[in-house]
Formats: sequence, C-alpha cells, structure tokens
Amino acid sequence: MNQECLTSACEQFSIGDALRFAKTESGLIKVIVTTQACSAELFLQGAHLTLWQPAAKEPVLFLSDRSFYEPGKAIRGGVPIIFPWFGARTATVTGARTDGPSHGFARTSEWTVTRTSYDNEIISIELTLAPSELSRSLGFDEFDVRYLANLGRELDLQLTVSNKSSTATLKFEEALHTYLRVSDARDVTLAGLDATDYLDKTDGYKRKHQSDELLVFNGEVDRPYLNHKRPVAINDKKLQRKIVVDKEGSMTTVVWNPWSELTRKLTDMAPDGWTHMVCVETANAAENLVELSPGHSHTMRATISVEPLS
Repeated sequence: MNQECLTSACEQFSIGDALRFAKTESGLIKVIVTTQACSAELFLQGAHLTLWQPAAKEPVLFLSDRSFYEPGKAIRGGVPIIFPWFGARTATVTGARTDGPSHGFARTSEWTVTRTSYDNEIISIELTLAPSELSRSLGFDEFDVRYLANLGRELDLQLTVSNKSSTATLKFEEALHTYLRVSDARDVTLAGLDATDYLDKTDGYKRKHQSDELLVFNGEVDRPYLNHKRPVAINDKKLQRKIVVDKEGSMTTVVWNPWSELTRKLTDMAPDGWTHMVCVETANAAENLVELSPGHSHTMRATISVEPLS
C-alpha cells in the first residue's frame, strides 16, 4: 500500500485513539487497536491478526520474535488466514492442479478494509479479498472473501466465502490458523478432542482415533481432527488460565506443535519458540473441504475467550 492509500484509509476508517493505521519500515500497513477492553494489531497483508490482549490479562496469541514482516512473506504467529487450500495444494481442490504456495494465497495477499466501527467496547474491522492476478493464475477467479474481526474482551472472527460463479462449484479448504500462547507446551492439556478421528501427519497421514479425554504434548503433533464441531479448551496451570476456542461452520479442528526438531528448521522461529505455542485451528480441510454451489456463501466463525482455571 502506498502513502496515498494509507492516507485514504486513515481518513475513512480511523476511530480516534481507538483505531489507527501505521506503516512499518518494510512498507506493510497495520491497524492498531487500543481500547479499555483490549489491545490488538492487524496487518492488511493477509488480514493477519498478530496481537489480541484483553485488558489486564496476558497476551493470548503467540507471535514469533523472528517473524518476517516483509511484503509477500507470511508472518509466524497470530492468526494467519488459510485459503483456498490447506498445506500443500492437492488435486482434491480444483481438479488436477497441485501448484501454488503452501496454505494458499490469502495469507500473503493484500486485503482491503471496507468497514470499521466501535460499539460496546468492541472494535469491528471488516476486510475483503477479491480475485487478483495471482489468484487467477492459480485457477481462482470467481470468489469473494469477507473477514470480520470483532475485538473486545473476547475475540470473534468470521470468514465468509462467496461463490460468484453462475455455473461452477467452488471447492476450497480454509483455516484460521490460530497460534495460542502458553507457558510451556509440555505442561498444558487440551480438552474437547476425545472420541474423534484424526489424520496423523507425523505418521504418514494415518487415520487414528483419540479416545483419551485430554491431549498432552510429548512430541511433534500435527493433527486435523475430522468431523469435529466442539469447543476446545487449553488448560494452562502455570498461567492459571483456560483458553477456549469455540466455533461455527467448521468441521475440522487442527492441532499443531512443531516441537524441537522441526522448529530448528524454521528460520522465523527461535529454537525454544515451540515451548510457548499451541495451534488450535478452526478449519474445513481434507474430507471436510467446502463445496460451494454457484451463488452461495459459507461462513466459518471462531470465538476465543479466556477464563480462570478452576
């Protein structure tokens, strides 16, 4: 975004000291939110939320201190938006093509702010993503994506995809790839995933079943839980809090922690970064991909709250 566009955004969408725009040294534009309810930051590249901190509480999102903040590069942490495929592109999404960047093009594309408001301590920011030269080159031309971030004492994120074609079905995968901050991944437990099948990506994508009531981490975990609609709670004894991720319009919950060996291969993560993060992702992926009829829309919603650990 050039300076003229930044000035226009400031004039149209700023809300006093509560919502303002700033430009980084690398040229990225971010929205800075400061209210009595929370602090937050959101980059227009990727519509990427990098900070959400309820008032008088610890930050809820994990953000790597080695993240790239450069045009065209994904940020490590926060809430990346994954669309229109999850992970490496497969032939399942739009025919036989398998080209394109990992996790699709949305997380590194420039989004457009279309609306902001401030009501009942909640800042709302709506952004849109339209077809571009890049998306068209990858076979995605007739779609519209709208993202609504409601920032208050709770975090409410809504991703709406519309099929603008009059004839063709739109097949896509999507995720709100939420990195959550924890005291130590080895000491937290996740509840709400029991009695669910998952794909174990660390074991050749084998389909497995979780029967244990709680998930604990003792090594790399990379699991899309299938046909899963329930909320997930991260219980963190050291921080004496519980982070609850609830959702609507989502049939997949992805849980990821890279552990030590994989983290050493990530240039945008400190060697011990894995100890302070757990991803609980609201998604529709694998066999839960969305097939959207012409003229129809689909909304996926994630609500994140923080509670004292009883």
